[in-house]
Amino acid sequence: MVSKSAGGDIGEARTREKIAYVRQMLAELRAVAESEGAEMLCYLIEMAYVEAGDLQSGRRALSIHHPNGNKPSRMPV
Repeated sequence: MVSKSAGGDIGEARTREKIAYVRQMLAELRAVAESEGAEMLCYLIEMAYVEAGDLQSGRRALSIHHPNGNKPSRMPV
């Protein structure tokens, strides 16, 4: 049986791994956008990259941990 705190640690580790993956993909997307001369897209990707870095380092908390966190816009992707 896994204790509640151990389960939380596993969930947090998975979250960190997912954020690291997103950050890595953003770096790759940034390179593609730059090669195509898409300056605005580069800027937006860079902002997301910085946000992911802040989440990784703990400088910023995930909004899911806030009871009134940012709500999705329901915009289709």
